[in-house]
Amino acid sequence: MDKTIDGLQAVIEVRDVYKRFGSTQALDGMSFSVRPGQITGFVGPNGAGKSTTMRVILGLDRPDKGSALVGGRPYHTLRTPLKHVGALLDAAAVQPSRTARHHLLWLAHSQGLGTAAVDEVIRRVGLQDVAGRKAGGFSLGMRQRLGIAAALLGDPPMLMLDEPFNGLDPEGFRWMRGFLASLAEQGRAVLVSSHLMSELQDSADHVVVVGRGKVVADMSVQDLLASVSEGRVTLRTSARQQAMDVLARAGATVSSTGSDTISVTDLSAEHVVSVLGSHAVPFSEVSSHRASLEEAYMELTRDSVQYRGVVTGEAGR
Repeated sequence: MDKTIDGLQAVIEVRDVYKRFGSTQALDGMSFSVRPGQITGFVGPNGAGKSTTMRVILGLDRPDKGSALVGGRPYHTLRTPLKHVGALLDAAAVQPSRTARHHLLWLAHSQGLGTAAVDEVIRRVGLQDVAGRKAGGFSLGMRQRLGIAAALLGDPPMLMLDEPFNGLDPEGFRWMRGFLASLAEQGRAVLVSSHLMSELQDSADHVVVVGRGKVVADMSVQDLLASVSEGRVTLRTSARQQAMDVLARAGATVSSTGSDTISVTDLSAEHVVSVLGSHAVPFSEVSSHRASLEEAYMELTRDSVQYRGVVTGEAGR
């Protein structure tokens, strides 16, 4: 069941948003929505507009054009915003001299919430043993948990988390995956921005890929992976060059991906097997390729990367 409050449905909507900072067009018609009951991954290269979009949603930046709505309303019109949308944008944004519990109590009182809400979120994120410690001494992973606790204080139907996996140890990664899944199961709309594609592939139901301030893909993770995987075949052979030659003559596009592996497009797996067999080319594996979310991301954002490194020296050669 979708989670609601004050009759507002748990939906985050970004509608044709433009935002310029000086000569930089940060957002150039950004449009997408985050639906209830699912985790939406929000990915793109540095400078793609992810952070600006999240700030616009939370009313921290005003768009030049367009609108961003939470539950059908602008964020600044919400009297108790933490009861509508919880957000983690910067895990370091805590007063270091306050204990974790006092930090949460301060936020709770600003929203008319009591100590019971504070104790509940401390328990949910696993900070019971360190709640009395000063936040300035927390590791990054512990600050992430504290930031998520703050986002959950008002039991909001919508959540926005920026890089929530940062600083977590392996147990923390496992906990975060299960925790995000539980939020979606409760009917909440969850937007997660992350550079860790492997984690989003295992966690997200939907993905919004952005580049240069625009949406370049907005679909389910399953559909995105299928679209990138379509028509690609992985071939393993001890006669790599011979296999590449005969497949190219048969109309395939081929590229070497390892000492004994080849990526093949424009020919089905069955046709690849037939061509290799007719030319007596040995092979040990022919399989339809299943792309990873990272591969799909790299393919979609190839022309949207703002900052590229240059490799020099021995590594470059």
